[in-house]
Amino acid sequence: MPSVMKRKIYVASSWRNVYFQEVVAKLREAGHDVYDFRNPPSGDPGFKWSSVSEDYMEWSPQQYRDMLQHPYAVRQFKNDIEAMEACDTCVLVLPCGRSAHTEAGWFAGKGRTTIAYIPEKQEPELMYKLFSGVCCSIDELIETLK
Repeated sequence: MPSVMKRKIYVASSWRNVYFQEVVAKLREAGHDVYDFRNPPSGDPGFKWSSVSEDYMEWSPQQYRDMLQHPYAVRQFKNDIEAMEACDTCVLVLPCGRSAHTEAGWFAGKGRTTIAYIPEKQEPELMYKLFSGVCCSIDELIETLK
C-alpha cells in the first residue's frame, strides 16, 4: 500500500460552522496533523470577540481597531499565526466569514496548498480559482489531500 503524505493542516472556518468538528476529526483520522482554532495547543480557550466585550457588535470602527490590541486578541492572533506559519496546507470550510477567508488568502498567497471545502449550496465565488482545489464532500477532500 502506498504511503500517504502526512500534512500539517490549518482548518479555517467559523465558530458557527456545523461541519468544522467533523472536518477536523476526519482529517486527523486520515493521519494529518490538524490545527483546531477552537482548541489551540497552547491550552488557551478559542477566541471570541465576546470574551473581550459583550457589546463588541456595537463598537465604532475606531473601537474595533483599538480592540485588536486587547491582550486576548493579541494572544489568539499569536496562536493562529504561529499555526499558519507551521502548516503546509489550508482547508477553508464553508460557510465561514472574513477571518477564515483572510487566512485562506494568506496560504494561497504563500503558494501553499489551499482547498475550499463546500459541503452545502453556497453563493458562487470566482476567486476560489486561486486555490489548489475545491471539494464538495469529505471523502473528496480526504482523497485530494493524499
